[in-house]
Amino acid sequence: MATTHTLLTPSIIAKEALMLLENHLVMGNLVHRRYKKEFKKVGGSITIRKPVKFQVTAARTRTEQNVSEHSITLTVATQAHVSWQFNTKDLTLTIEEYSKRYIYPATAALANYVDADLCSLYKDVYNAVAESTGWVDPESFIVLGRAARKMDEEAAPVDQRCIVLNPAANWSLANALKSLYVESIAGPAARQGLADSGPGRKGYFATIAGFECYMDQNIKTHTTGQYHNTGSSPSLLVATVGPSALATTINVVDLKVVSTQVLREGDIFTVAGVFAVNPMSGESTGQLRQFVVTADASCGTTTTAGYVTVYIDPPFIETGPYANINTLPAAGADITVMGNENEPYPQSLAFHKDAFALVTVPLVMPAGVWGARESHNGLSIRVVKDYDIDKDDEIIRLDILYGIKTLYPEMACRIFGAEG
Repeated sequence: MATTHTLLTPSIIAKEALMLLENHLVMGNLVHRRYKKEFKKVGGSITIRKPVKFQVTAARTRTEQNVSEHSITLTVATQAHVSWQFNTKDLTLTIEEYSKRYIYPATAALANYVDADLCSLYKDVYNAVAESTGWVDPESFIVLGRAARKMDEEAAPVDQRCIVLNPAANWSLANALKSLYVESIAGPAARQGLADSGPGRKGYFATIAGFECYMDQNIKTHTTGQYHNTGSSPSLLVATVGPSALATTINVVDLKVVSTQVLREGDIFTVAGVFAVNPMSGESTGQLRQFVVTADASCGTTTTAGYVTVYIDPPFIETGPYANINTLPAAGADITVMGNENEPYPQSLAFHKDAFALVTVPLVMPAGVWGARESHNGLSIRVVKDYDIDKDDEIIRLDILYGIKTLYPEMACRIFGAEG
């Protein structure tokens, strides 16, 4: 009796691809993914309003406050795909066979590409911690506590917190904490019967210090700038004219006067005497406010004004409901850059789910082609097959269209690893 073969349909392949894409993601499963329906086309964008903040007036007489609304724009403009040639007879395979041969490695590549993009958002994060023993891989509970404290002092919600570590930090920390009590080997979502985190989720190993801990090989390494020209250690100063309120730049002197030397985008620094304040109480946290460099700052061979302008985040706000510092930087104050000069440091990330966003939207289906698209749980993927008449080949491709954005950098904290 002849064997009947059932050809794999595009819908079956798309469903399998979407499931595997989600399973392969690490960072992509831990961030905000709830804006999909607001995008209409490639390059589409939405404006996301951030919460309004107010100050309390301790008096009987009414004081009216000016409402200042902050917003950010998220754009979907990255289309990524994996494509391969195949024989038509491959479509007679079972979905398990076809998935193992083609879909599994294809979606793994796509997921890692998206995760790597999300990990690159570390450059937007201005809070950072490290082990007290120096520039080594995280190896104690205290480094988790430092990250949690940073987020607590920024009033980040205590639920839905994650830490994503590079492999070296993951196994160093796992070994260091092996004898300690671990809150759970099942994440909070898993304990509630949800499938978006915990056991079974790629990279998960435990919940510690209120963080679900994961490993992702896509964690980026940041190389600090090469910037000082005096003494045996980095020495930078605020210029003779300090920054004004709401400024997003600071003028820095004592940089190397060499065009190839820079403060690099992603460098973190503090200014002597400038402390962070709790966004709720307005009181100093006792910790110097950390700032991140948002664009490479080259000094060139000459600087007519005697300083280099450095773009930074957050802006300098010392009064009002959005205050983030106790005082503006003083002229001539010392600036200290985190890390040794011109050295690479892995940038593991601690963050609340809403710190970062991933948006994927359904791609338009080409007319008259074999294909399908599937969307579920904030993810979307398209599969299309066609015939290349020039090469006499059958080809297939999987596509995703997505955008990423840092929504609330204050809800995240970088964890510096061992220097290279």
